[in-house]
Amino acid sequence: MSASVQAVGSSVRSPTLETIRMVEDFIREHSGEYKRKALCKALPRGVMYQTFRQILEYLQESAKVGIDAEGKVCWIYNPALYDEYIGRDDLRIA
Repeated sequence: MSASVQAVGSSVRSPTLETIRMVEDFIREHSGEYKRKALCKALPRGVMYQTFRQILEYLQESAKVGIDAEGKVCWIYNPALYDEYIGRDDLRIA
């Protein structure tokens, strides 16, 4: 059996939208204050660490959070700046 195939009967949990939003909101409010494990423990509701890691991976892939040199989770998403730059002709890719 390959590593990508799940064994019969194993359960893979996917985070709910509500949980993702809760984590996003918490990181936005506490940007740069916590490292990953401490952040997971400080969330308003309990989240399994494996689920939290999935959410964090998604937020990193979507350029909403970054991990600084100290390992702290920082909110980096800035739609206003994106909107400002996307409208500039000198920054467009032809």
